[in-house]
Formats: sequence, C-alpha cells, structure tokens
Amino acid sequence: MGESLGTLKRTHLCGTLNEEYIDRPVTIMGWVQKSRNLGALVFTDVRDYTGIVQVVFDSEVDESVFEKATSLRSEFVVAVEGNVRARSAVNENIPTGHIEILARELKILNESEVPPIYVKDDDDVSDDLRLKYRTLDLRKPHSQQVLRTRSRVYKLTRDFFYDEGFVEVDTPMLNKPTPEGARDYLVPSRIHDGAFYALPQSPQLMKQLLMVSGFDRYIQIARCFRDEDLRFNRQPEFTQIDMELSFVEADDVMEINERYLKMLFKEVLDVDLKTPFDRMTYREAMDRYGVDKPDVRFGMELKNVSDIVENCDFKVFSGAVSSGGSVRAIVVKGGEEFYSRKKIDKLESFVKDFKAKGLAWAKIKEDDIQSPILKFIGDDVMKSIIERVDGEAGDLILFVADKNDVVFAALGNLRNHIADEMDLIPKDVIAPLWIVEFPLFEYDDEEERYVAKHHPFTAPMDEDIDKIETDPANCRAKAYDIVMNGDEMGGGSIRIHDGQIQKKMFKALGFTEEEAQDKFGFLLEAFKYGAPPHGGLAYGLDRLIMLLTGEKNMRHVIAFPKTQSASDLLTGAPVGLSKKQLEEVHIRVIEE
Repeated sequence: MGESLGTLKRTHLCGTLNEEYIDRPVTIMGWVQKSRNLGALVFTDVRDYTGIVQVVFDSEVDESVFEKATSLRSEFVVAVEGNVRARSAVNENIPTGHIEILARELKILNESEVPPIYVKDDDDVSDDLRLKYRTLDLRKPHSQQVLRTRSRVYKLTRDFFYDEGFVEVDTPMLNKPTPEGARDYLVPSRIHDGAFYALPQSPQLMKQLLMVSGFDRYIQIARCFRDEDLRFNRQPEFTQIDMELSFVEADDVMEINERYLKMLFKEVLDVDLKTPFDRMTYREAMDRYGVDKPDVRFGMELKNVSDIVENCDFKVFSGAVSSGGSVRAIVVKGGEEFYSRKKIDKLESFVKDFKAKGLAWAKIKEDDIQSPILKFIGDDVMKSIIERVDGEAGDLILFVADKNDVVFAALGNLRNHIADEMDLIPKDVIAPLWIVEFPLFEYDDEEERYVAKHHPFTAPMDEDIDKIETDPANCRAKAYDIVMNGDEMGGGSIRIHDGQIQKKMFKALGFTEEEAQDKFGFLLEAFKYGAPPHGGLAYGLDRLIMLLTGEKNMRHVIAFPKTQSASDLLTGAPVGLSKKQLEEVHIRVIEE
C-alpha cells in the first residue's frame, strides 16, 4: 500500500538541479528509472518530466531509509528529501550529471508491477504495444517532449491570432450530416426518433455564418472527425487550427499566415523562414512534380516526352498519347548503378499501386544505352528523349504511359519514393510553398458527375464564374494550400458570399433546388441578409506537429491515438452496446 505525502512538499523538479544547489536541501518526486543495490549504498535514478537525477541511499546516514530503498524497482513512485552534493563519478550525458542527492527521507507513494514496455526512448517496441500501454509510453522523454511542444504551439497560436484581432469561438460538435466529402461519424438522437447528428468534419459552415454575423476574424483549435480509411498521417479524430476572415482576398489570408508560420518556426525550431513564400499554380505543380503537394527540396522533375513518342512503334507509348493520355519520365541521377533489375521490378510494383500498368526504363551507360524498349522505339527516338530529359552517363530514366491522372500519381509518388531510398532529401531544410489556382471541380468516375475539389463553398476565380455551368473542367478556384516539405500543412479558399453564385455551384454539383434548400437552406437564408466577402484556412495541427518534432507517424504526436483500423488499443473502443442502450436511441443492430 502506498504511503501518503504527509508533510513533504516538492521543492524542485528532477532535471532542474545543478551545481548551484550543492549543500542545499531539496525534495523531489517522480518515478524510479532504475535502482542499483551495491551493499552499503543504493543508487536510484528518479525521473519526472524535466529529466533524471541520481539519489544515493547510504546505510550509515539512516538505516531505516536505506532498508526501504532496497525494495525500489523501476516505475515505483517516490518522494525523496535530502541534500544535494557533488557527484564523484560525473555523468556528462545528462544535465544533472555533476550532482546527486544524499537522501534523508524516502516515501514510496506507489509500487509498480514489472512494466510490459521499457520507459525509455530506444526500447524499439512495436506500435501496437506502445498504444496498448500508452500511459507508460507517454512517460518516455521523447513522448513528453512531443506533447509539450504541441502544448506550446497551442499557446503561440492563440497569442499570435489574438494579437491580430481574432476572436476564439467554439462551434457545435453535433451538426447536420453533410452530403459531400468524407463519411461523417453519425450520432443517433434519443429525443428525436430516427434522427441523427454528425460530428464535424470541419467547422466550415459555422465559421462562414460567424462572418455573416459580423465577427470579422475567427480562430478555433477545433476537434474534427472523418470516418475514412486511415494512413500513417491520418486519424479518425484530429485537430485543426481553423480560421476565417472577412473583407479579404487570397493574398490577405496568405500574408497573415506567412507571418504566423514565420513566428512559429522561429519560436519552436529557431528556423528563419523567408517570406513571402514561393507560389506555384496547381497546373505547374502537376506538370513538374505530378502531385499537388510537391517536395521542392530536390529535383527529379517530370518531363513530358509525348510529342517525341507519339508516332513510335512502341504501342504502349503511342497508344497512350493517341487516347488522350501522355508519356512522362523522371531522370534518376546515379540511378544506373544504384538500381539493379531486381530493384527496378520493385519500383514497377510500386507504381502499380497508383493504377499504372507498368514502368519502362532506360539506363545510360558510358558507351551504351540499356533498355528493354530500345528495340521498339529506335536509337533516334531514344536520343531525342535523352536530350529532352537532360540525361547523361550514369542516369536511369523511368517512364509511365497512361491517362494523365495515372501518370501524375505514379511518377509523382515514385519521385518521392526514390528520393527517400537514395537519401536525396536535405534533412535540415524547411521549404514552404503555396499551391494556388486549384480546379474548382474534379470528375468522379464512380458517381459519374463533377464534385467539388475542395468543398462546395469555394469561390471560383472572377474570370471563371461563367464556367461553373458551361465548362466546369476548366473552372479555377480561389483556393490555396500551404505545402511544406512535400506535405499539405493546411488549405483554404475565398468563399462564395453571393447566394446566387452559391445556388449555381449547388446546381453544377447535381443538387436540385429542393435538395440544396434541404441541406444548406440555413446558409442560403443567412446570405440574404448581407454576407461580407470572406475566406479562411485550416491547418492540420497534427501534421504541423509532425514537422516541428520530426515525427514520421501521426499517432506519435497525439496523446491517445487510434490504430489504422480506427481502434483504441488502450480502452478497447469501439464496443458493442446493450439492448437497452440501443433501444434508447431507437437503433436495432442486425446480427449476421
């Protein structure tokens, strides 16, 4: 049974003690990292969130305290009172390595069973075990540092936007289900039989209504939910830094966010971001990098060789061009030696994940060109290709031929994959980039209709308003994404504030007037009474923390994350409900 604190009060944190405290009494509290019994002495490392300090229990100082100390094990919770003294065997690896505490009093506040995982950063335990024993995992110094950095970002964010005149407003967690975007998490109503709320995918409509309400500038660190398939950088519940501004255009939103990011990276990483950030249109990003979130820290840009191969005898190439697609290539410098035929086969498997049918290749040697397609396209065509892509001896050229969206996805992601494999990406570079002029619509093959590229409330560019109904494929949006090191950190747009244009948008998306009124009548009604021009942006806070802390998996920057199957290994959620609970919310589960 654990002891109570009694009259002991903590005076200092473990990791803050140093030589200035020698000969001074201190009381520390924390967890036992490890304890070593050397006969007449017990050496115990005590840990709290600030670090570790060594405590010495000497049988000659107090026999009863020493005897109690011999029972200490890892993760026991203790309180220790004693005097700081110089350490005879200095440990330069920790900040407190020049001192130790000679204990006079010890209270064992709680004992611990043998932990199923080690509480240290280099334990190399599986993610599933980390999540199952998350309370232990969060004791690790790095886990503590990540979440404390996250907390600091919250404060820095609020301070910055408060100083800029933003007001923080909480928007509802129980909302009306939306017909566009990812699947909603649905919440049954007990009071309204057969009716459902939806948890917010974002506060989008609420923040627009706040602009109509005259709040001018809104900010919220908002919890959001999406019932979608998970990846390493997605979670079913996540956090956004959400904002909206009135009487602005895109440049205004981007300018204030450049200043915010400049402040944030300086405060957290002491990195000076150069402003204004570079800008690139969506079309340029796709043509050069194949993705709308390009990593511009390295080259290997896509090259279009469609005009060179459109009449060649290699039907894979010429057929792709004649059917409206394209043939594009990337050049891997030094790839001729790095990539064996076996490794190239693995690259081909990689691009097939992005619906590419295959991957053609050519190696440029000092006095020869090695390629399985050379006999089909001929020396002259190959030489023209090499000239187009600036190929030289030692290079590997990789080709994909297909519909443009397949070519872009396959080569754009292959480019990133190769850069990672060959260690081509500079480690200490932050490369922010705005992607602008996104398409307003994209065609959904499954639904056989146009859907909103971002969401139905994004404004078209002024010169493209008449294309909403007549030429949706070429209608551009006043949308902008902030991309950093190849990942989308946030996105936003100027919104539609004119009710008539909003109705045109709904019509173009296939809504009847009745459906638009049923789903979004409250927004259209608000627009009748004077909506200001407005726009905003939302950051994926979890992704931002990943970049600021160097984490590669979103799970590790969230206190209590879910697995890839949206399960909580710590609590066991989700779980089934009792018949009574289901009846209260008017639900019957069909058992297979």
